[in-house]
Amino acid sequence: MKKSVVVMVALEDEFAAEMLPANIPIVYSGIGKVNASIATFKAIHQYGPTLIINYGTVGKINANLSGLIPIQKVIQRDIMAEPLAPRGTVPFSSKPNHYISDIDGFVCGTGDSFVTQKDLWLLENGVDVVDMELFAIAAVASDSGIEWASYKFISDEANESSGQEWSSQVKKGQQLFVDQMLNFL
Repeated sequence: MKKSVVVMVALEDEFAAEMLPANIPIVYSGIGKVNASIATFKAIHQYGPTLIINYGTVGKINANLSGLIPIQKVIQRDIMAEPLAPRGTVPFSSKPNHYISDIDGFVCGTGDSFVTQKDLWLLENGVDVVDMELFAIAAVASDSGIEWASYKFISDEANESSGQEWSSQVKKGQQLFVDQMLNFL
């Protein structure tokens, strides 16, 4: 059975819509978990997809990574409700603290901050890369019974130079993602 696909990207700077075949809608969410949640709900309502594919840029925590990578697991890196619950856990909630896609890959930590310094918690929790939208997209998709997948282009080192690195790298993963999409579908 052919899947009905929607591609979600935070910013037009990250990916130009005209690079996709016309039959694959692209939704730009804006930056952050709230914007990503709202955009994912709207995309589900408007397009009724069976698969949501997220593409975006990430900062790397795992020094051995580069280029375009698949994401298998996503966690929240910035929910800090201690002492009510450990970091990464929403207190008093039965919702999952992580989401897993059907593709083999790496671990992404999502948060509403741009990572510019070393964070031992990320290392201790096996986070390979960091972004600002995927957890929300995966949560809404999963809650709606829709498959999700994510491919991320490593744009920076998640350090004090991240802003400058991201700005110069933001567009460089587009063709890699298009090639991956054609193989994936």
